[in-house]
Amino acid sequence: MSLRLRLTVLYGGLFLLAGVVLLAVTYLLFTRQVGQRVAVISGNPPPGAPPLPSLDALDEQARQLRAAAATSLLTQGAIALALVALLAAATGWLVAGRALAPLRRVTDTARHIAAAADPGGQERIALRGPADEVKDLADAFDVMVERLDRSFDAQRRFVANASHELRTPLTLNRSLVEVAMHRRTASEDVRQLGTKLLHINARHERLISGLLLLARSESALTERCPVDLAAVVAHVVPAGVETDLAEATALGDALLLERLAHNLVENALRHNVEDGWVRVATRTRGGAAELTVANSGPVIPPEEVPALFDPFHRRARVADEGAGLGLSIVRSVAHAHGGAVVAQARPEGGLTVVVSLPGA
Repeated sequence: MSLRLRLTVLYGGLFLLAGVVLLAVTYLLFTRQVGQRVAVISGNPPPGAPPLPSLDALDEQARQLRAAAATSLLTQGAIALALVALLAAATGWLVAGRALAPLRRVTDTARHIAAAADPGGQERIALRGPADEVKDLADAFDVMVERLDRSFDAQRRFVANASHELRTPLTLNRSLVEVAMHRRTASEDVRQLGTKLLHINARHERLISGLLLLARSESALTERCPVDLAAVVAHVVPAGVETDLAEATALGDALLLERLAHNLVENALRHNVEDGWVRVATRTRGGAAELTVANSGPVIPPEEVPALFDPFHRRARVADEGAGLGLSIVRSVAHAHGGAVVAQARPEGGLTVVVSLPGA
């Protein structure tokens, strides 16, 4: 039950209990008083009363009057108590609703902020009224949202600045190395050294791109639109990968979802065995869009599966070693869309990863 309904039931129940006790006391006092009067009429007066002659007819009429009066008191009292209890419950419902109105405003504002593309934004409760517990709660919530807004702004500025400050030197290094390698006077040693430097530079570029994408995916989505996962997968899956693509439309950022699919497929291809296979499937189930990527690969202990999504975690040393951010980005992108990622190690080797996203 809601808090308002619980308060109404409590208020009405206490009023009904008090009414029942009052009715019971009134009934006991009434029957006692009537009993004394009947005793006086029937010739059996209480101690201290003057004796009267016994009359059978008057005694029977007095007893009938007592029974009728008691029945009338209980019946009419119960009806009146029921009506007053209903009136008390309705009054309690209105009073509880008025008392809880500020709390509903706090709840509605929290829901709007949580559902907004920008969790900080400019929306605040700004509750007006007496300085009571509810206003303290609303003010504390406004302070929390203000701090979150500043944190989101700082994160966005950091990602934008880091994207420029980190990419520019790497781009300049790559250009200088390429110029040195392609000179006519460049020796074979210089070309070999340049090739190694370009490989290292490319790896650093991938690492920085992954970190920036990870930071972006962990922040709030500013734009959401319907994205068909089947079309995204068809765009990123290379030849030789088995596909079973059914329409699965999710609501989110197309670029981030494309990177999610690309990372899953790339991870499945990189961590595979010779002559292995990779299967990719999309479908809609229970109102959610699902992307499943499975592969044959080395046997992975089930207890090591959760660690695969940690940043900079590497399952194997391969020639084209990645930065260890692929599955971390997948998890962050899924969580930013309100979805989930479940990975399960295959007993015969390999991994099955299922990404579930809210449907459009």
